[in-house]
Amino acid sequence: MGIDAHPLSFNKGVTFFQDNMGVTSRSEKEENFDRAKERKAFDDTKSGVKGLVDAGITKIPPLFYHPPDNFKKASALGYSDYTVPVIDFANIHHDPSVRKKVVEGVRDASETWGFFQIVNHGIPVSLLDEMKNGALRFFEQDNEIKKEFYTRDQRHFMYNSNFNLFGSAPATWKDSFLCNLAPNGAKPEDLPAICRDILLEYLNQVMKLGTLLFELLSEALGLNPTHLIDIGCAEGLFALSHYYPACPEPELTLGTLKHADVDFITVLLQDHIGGLQVLHKDMWIDLPPLPGALVVNIGDLMQ
Repeated sequence: MGIDAHPLSFNKGVTFFQDNMGVTSRSEKEENFDRAKERKAFDDTKSGVKGLVDAGITKIPPLFYHPPDNFKKASALGYSDYTVPVIDFANIHHDPSVRKKVVEGVRDASETWGFFQIVNHGIPVSLLDEMKNGALRFFEQDNEIKKEFYTRDQRHFMYNSNFNLFGSAPATWKDSFLCNLAPNGAKPEDLPAICRDILLEYLNQVMKLGTLLFELLSEALGLNPTHLIDIGCAEGLFALSHYYPACPEPELTLGTLKHADVDFITVLLQDHIGGLQVLHKDMWIDLPPLPGALVVNIGDLMQ
């Protein structure tokens, strides 16, 4: 199970999602820049994308340029009725008829979309808001303190910009932290003090929600409610938080590359800014933030 906190990301085929900041081609005059050298210089600052913004840049470095995407937005093609399903969990524990309806909704959304949003899921909105605030506190704290957590080594808590910075793909306009909580995950003292308490409380709540989701998915598959839990699907838990600083040239880059999640399920908390998109029938579908909602993504392992 994966958790993607943003401000902080059963489908037939592969599900992709991205944070779209606009995609456009750039003049080819920058083609020959020394990619590896530029990326190392950027990484050595340990200041991430936020460090570039704080420095007052007006042009983004070439390592962030992205080529045009071949897929079109559904809204641009006149498809205004494509909407990721929203499933209401209210009274799911007290009314068998409500639970049956929810299971049917989870089944349909998982088969058709691989995504759905959930409301009345049991996690207070105040806690969701504090989790987003906690992530912001981490990314916006003094850089010298934040640098202590900057690493590309495998640790229980890792902060950097672009986990795959030295790969072949263009870099994306974001900084991130990853926290491994289970099994054998981080101890409280491994976590940054500035967001430690809320991170632990939020992930404890999400772990409980994840157990419920696996029960519903088991029932949607016609299995015993505890089947997916019994085979170990709920044993792992990690949190991934992305921070997208204001970009001076948003039309040239992306916040997140299109991808599929390599986990069982992802529970994603969006902030109010939006930008999340889901690839459905070869079209990008906007998934605008819904107050109090969480987004659930069926990962590759579940598929």
